[in-house]
Formats: sequence, C-alpha cells, structure tokens
Amino acid sequence: MATTVLGRLSQSICPTRTQIANTNAKADALSFSNSQFLRGATLKMACCSPFTATKLVTKKTSVIQIVASRVCPFTGKRSNNANKVSFSNKKTKKLQMVNLQYKRYWWETGKRFVKLRLSTKAIRTIEKNGLDATAKKAGIDLRKM
Repeated sequence: MATTVLGRLSQSICPTRTQIANTNAKADALSFSNSQFLRGATLKMACCSPFTATKLVTKKTSVIQIVASRVCPFTGKRSNNANKVSFSNKKTKKLQMVNLQYKRYWWETGKRFVKLRLSTKAIRTIEKNGLDATAKKAGIDLRKM
C-alpha cells in the first residue's frame, strides 16, 4: 500500500514530457514562463525522489560569431550616436556607422600585400602620405597585419 502511494506521488510531482508539452495549462501549473519551452526546445526532466523538486533543463545551441569591430585602426573613427529627427520634430536614436572599406596595399618594406579595413578618410591619408608614414604616425605595426 505504501509503494502505491509513493508511486502516485511521484507521478503527480514528476509528469512526463508529453504530459507537459500537450497542454499549456500544465506549463502554467508548473510555472514555466520560458519562451524556449513554449517554442518546443528539447527538455529533460530529472527527479531523484518524489519529495525533491523537479529540474527543467533546456538544450539550446548557441552560435558564437566573431565579428571585427567597426573601428578604423589608423584614424580611430567609430560609430556615432545621433538623433533621427522626423518632420514632426520627433527625435529617435540612430547609429551612424563608419564607412569602412577593405583595401589591399603593397607594403614596400615588407615586400608583400597588406589587407586592411580602413575608413575612407584613412584611405585618402595613405594616398597622400604613404603607407609606412601613416602607420608609423598611428602606431601600427604592419608586420602583424
């Protein structure tokens, strides 16, 4: 008799995955407000005994992308926070990005091409003063590029 009571308790405390996923009422009863749960992420229910709390573990694969920062190494230009002003003079925030371009230069001292991501102002400065002089003034080591 005691084992059937414990069996019933464990069934009421630790419902199966299909019982939870079938109705949203069960999700509300178990206080799952996670949006991943409602979207159908894979779930694992872990329960050691009928008297311990259940754990909800969601498997979520995260993709990490490495993105180069939008800063010109020669001039130090970066994005600017600005206001977009509508006809009714309503101001909303916007981000003014730097005009960065990939450019390949022949580096005389290194006897090779160097590919750089520069602002258009830095490109004009390099055309005027030369690559070595501009890099030296900015404190950039072209051997690492």
